[in-house]
Amino acid sequence: MTERISPIIISSIITILCVSCGITATPSPDKKDTQTATIPEVMAILSTLTTTPTGLNIQPYDDVRFKNLILDNSIIQTLWFNEKTIWPGQKTLETARDILEKGKNPGLGVRNLHAQGITGKGINVAIIDQNLQLDHPEFKGKIVKYYDVGTNSPTEEGSMHAPAVTSLLVGEKIGTAPEAKVYFVAAPSWTADAQFYADALNWIIDENATLPRDKKIRVVSVSAAPSGEGSPFIKNNSDWDEAYQRAVEAGILVLDCTSNRGLTAPCTLDLENPDDVAKCIPGYPNYKSMLFPDRIYIPTSHRTTAEEYTTDNPSYQYTGVGGLSWSIPYLAGVLAMGWQVNPELTNSQIMGSVFESAYITKENIKIINPEAFIDLIKDNMNK
Repeated sequence: MTERISPIIISSIITILCVSCGITATPSPDKKDTQTATIPEVMAILSTLTTTPTGLNIQPYDDVRFKNLILDNSIIQTLWFNEKTIWPGQKTLETARDILEKGKNPGLGVRNLHAQGITGKGINVAIIDQNLQLDHPEFKGKIVKYYDVGTNSPTEEGSMHAPAVTSLLVGEKIGTAPEAKVYFVAAPSWTADAQFYADALNWIIDENATLPRDKKIRVVSVSAAPSGEGSPFIKNNSDWDEAYQRAVEAGILVLDCTSNRGLTAPCTLDLENPDDVAKCIPGYPNYKSMLFPDRIYIPTSHRTTAEEYTTDNPSYQYTGVGGLSWSIPYLAGVLAMGWQVNPELTNSQIMGSVFESAYITKENIKIINPEAFIDLIKDNMNK
């Protein structure tokens, strides 16, 4: 049977959703449109974007998912590819597979903490993102509740963004908190209407009110900017701000990408030395970024994430350049590990510990340091 992909999947393939946190570059097509395309047809569409008379013109940091490639091995780790990318020759294929596998490591000592039993166990978190298939092996069985506020997506349809951020938080091999549990709300970011995100957050707040004290939702991961300067959302931004304030009053920490409340910035993981915090280079690897001394830098590039566009088709994708979206679930998972160690920490206390324990570069840039963060929490408990 020929696998088919709906127009919204084509849209999510063509646009690089992860480059700008929360920005879905094209509106959703009419869900009543029944036109579909096969994977080979999608590949043909994508090929026209970069094909030259002499073949594919592959550059560092290109998106090469679904493409048939002829390229130099040295740029593979800079590309955006997945398990369906066709590589020229066995050696190149093995190199790509090795890079994809290395990208699953959260780095910065996170796996060392997991080996000590610090995995976010017993902590409930929430995610607001696009529609999600729940059967991916990275997070199957970890979604406590799934609620959709209006994506109107077919039940068999997933997205690029949602499985990625979910795996970065609770993924079995990829996540910073693989034993945390997730309340997931699907929202149609492509509408550019912040009302959907406000409704999602309000649902989480109401759900949280029914939970016993030891089962409360501690943090909400929102890889989007539903309000604030530069927001791609053009409607009902104030509704998001009101929901955000309601969450604050309910004691729930909300992490988002808004310009006025965002706490994170991107850094690039060293695939060969992923646990060396000093080698996580601030900014994006493909251009010089503005530096933000008041933010916490988190690995977003050279990462592998879960991928699933249709039911029962789990896969993985590797992003040579990951956007700010990837930083939010990573931080949420680190916080879950901290709350596992000391559940009594307030939101301000635990975020204070993140910044206090950070590795500081010579430019006074703060890079998240999970092992030092957990050590600081333990030290403070013993005082």
